[in-house]
Amino acid sequence: MVNTLISAVTGRLISKGSEYVDVEISGINLRISTPITTVKNIGNLGDEVKILTSLQMRQDSITLYGFITENDRNAFDTLITISGVGPRLALAILSTFDAASLAAAVSSEDVNAFKSVSGVGNRTANRILLELKGKMEQTWSIPNDPSELDDVFDSLTALGYSIQEARAAIGSINSDNLSTEEKIRMALENITNR
Repeated sequence: MVNTLISAVTGRLISKGSEYVDVEISGINLRISTPITTVKNIGNLGDEVKILTSLQMRQDSITLYGFITENDRNAFDTLITISGVGPRLALAILSTFDAASLAAAVSSEDVNAFKSVSGVGNRTANRILLELKGKMEQTWSIPNDPSELDDVFDSLTALGYSIQEARAAIGSINSDNLSTEEKIRMALENITNR
């Protein structure tokens, strides 16, 4: 459930930075903070875009955060409820993981995957794992068979792919009716097509 004043923005993409996009709506330019993955995948300058948003008000600022998918927005909203994880750190986590690969890391209790994110130490990584384990089932999709996806992950990392590459490739596998071998093949195709 979205609990924000501005739940989406549709307008013309007028500029992109490393962690933000500017969208023009009826002569008003909105700067929306985003994960790096959103900046890369949002489209080209001049395109009409739709960004799902989360409006965060702090004592000294009002910031609009934007995402391409509902799961990424839900993951962001869930991450910022964790003690010690603010919006900036949540964006850094979502710049490394999409929601599906984040769910896979949590279900496999992969502390090292979280420690690869700048600003996440051992204590924060363990806190994220502990708190997300119970919350994520209510807010976004979890891979149906973590043990099978662990086999796919292990195969990809054994082939020399990084943790981030393997998690991103696994996160984009859609069919649950595939064998482990077919999932590995599909993950390899996802990596080569990036």
